[in-house]
Amino acid sequence: MSEKQPSFSIKNWSQDDQPREKLRDKGKATLSDAELVAILIGSGSRNESAVELCKRILASTNNNLNALGKLSIKQLTEFKGIGEAKAITIIAALELGRRRRGEEALQQHKIDSSQSVFELMQPIIGELGHEEFWIIYLNNSNKVLQKNQLSKGGITGTLVDVRLALKMALEVGAVGIILAHNHPSGTLKPSEADKQITKRLKNAGESLDIKVLDHLIITENAYFSFADEGML
Repeated sequence: MSEKQPSFSIKNWSQDDQPREKLRDKGKATLSDAELVAILIGSGSRNESAVELCKRILASTNNNLNALGKLSIKQLTEFKGIGEAKAITIIAALELGRRRRGEEALQQHKIDSSQSVFELMQPIIGELGHEEFWIIYLNNSNKVLQKNQLSKGGITGTLVDVRLALKMALEVGAVGIILAHNHPSGTLKPSEADKQITKRLKNAGESLDIKVLDHLIITENAYFSFADEGML
């Protein structure tokens, strides 16, 4: 059996195989996830190139970038070759990507379906370990005027101030609102509390000609729409 060949530093690779040069010469789409992360960290360890190290880190998350984005500094620094500075760089880059997704969804011409609400809110609340309740404020063309976190609570639930929600709607000139909150447990079944707050906001909004258009329960990969299920 032949001995395992030693790993070589990226700087010793052919130029075609070097991630930075590959991105420059062939475009960002040609790089693997591991190569892109390798650019962020710059170097590996004495026995492992940056790309090999990043492949190993990604393998620990089943090559799932969303899962990688959830790793803490402590978890990342458990990999040999990843110090605190590199861990922070990885976390910051993935957080920028998450925020970009949210901004792209917000730039839509209008909210035209429950799916478009999910695309807007999932990057914000879909992966949280605690529950948050948000309101999306719309004009008469269903364009997003503003989105606000109304409350933040523990995994068991959150308190919602109906008066504050409608006060903001009046301030921004909204004629419609969409409710959205996450279930960290992953369940998509609405609780009695979810149904009650929807009813309270709907009844309060009617007196001000502000319509509750939908209420979404959001998890990491899916959602439940009160409107789609005929519950409004």
